[in-house]
Amino acid sequence: MAYSKAAHSSIIVRSYLNILFFLEKFIGPLLFLFIRIWMGQIFWYSGLSKIQTWDTTLLLFQNEYKVPFLPSEFAAYLTTGTELTCPVLLLIGLASRLAVIPMLIMTAVIQSTYQCSNEHLYWAMLLGLILCYGPGKLSIDFLFRRRRERKSF
Repeated sequence: MAYSKAAHSSIIVRSYLNILFFLEKFIGPLLFLFIRIWMGQIFWYSGLSKIQTWDTTLLLFQNEYKVPFLPSEFAAYLTTGTELTCPVLLLIGLASRLAVIPMLIMTAVIQSTYQCSNEHLYWAMLLGLILCYGPGKLSIDFLFRRRRERKSF
């Protein structure tokens, strides 16, 4: 009887480990790709809307979007440039962790100065995942890292 309990326990442990392996190998990379696409899309569309109506964007930065410590026109250029550059890097997974930093800063500024919303906290958590764990296996960063590891051996 003790043997069957041990065998049963071993089957459960093996099954659990197989599920974890599957999640890490196949679902995890897709999840990180989904997060990168989602976050990149939010910032990309915001940048596109700014360049489509640049005069309105400048007015909004002068009157509505009060970015601390920066002149409004400079803040408009900096924000728009960030929103059009970082999502592309994030999407392809190139310098992803560096691209996430200005996006996190922008999220914090939006949350603290313009529009307090729980949605920004979700953005910060998802961007924080990429900052801490990287963009995942479906990225150029991962290919570079893998290539560097092969050269060191």
